[in-house]
Amino acid sequence: MSDFVHIVCPHCDAINRVPAAKLGEGAKCGQCKQRLFGGHPVELTSANFQQHIGRNSIPMVVDFWAPWCGPCRMMAPAFEQAASQLEPNARLAKLNTETEQAIAAQFAIRSIPTLAIFKGGHEIARQAGAMDLGSLVMWVRSHV
Repeated sequence: MSDFVHIVCPHCDAINRVPAAKLGEGAKCGQCKQRLFGGHPVELTSANFQQHIGRNSIPMVVDFWAPWCGPCRMMAPAFEQAASQLEPNARLAKLNTETEQAIAAQFAIRSIPTLAIFKGGHEIARQAGAMDLGSLVMWVRSHV
């Protein structure tokens, strides 16, 4: 890892240049002054998807889900807990395929929940189906 990394703020979507050694030390956004890592997944929309996927130096784990999906709702608490365990080495995010159908189609999401890991703007891994906390954390760590 280089001396500095780019982290997109989960609150205002600003790009922050942060010393890699200080990622886990409560780094704050230079624009909105909020913490860059709060242990919660980021909500992605068509307005901020490319910014977060393409500009973060750390891997992004995206949960493609829908509110009507039972397995998605079952996995949601584990995904929330995984965010606090995996930050700052990875950022977790959720994308509602019901409201963001164009993005779901762009990535050929055929079943939900589907998890995808992005690094440097490119998808590097994908897993369909709900996972428990342990399996989710292990899967992410094996690809990050």
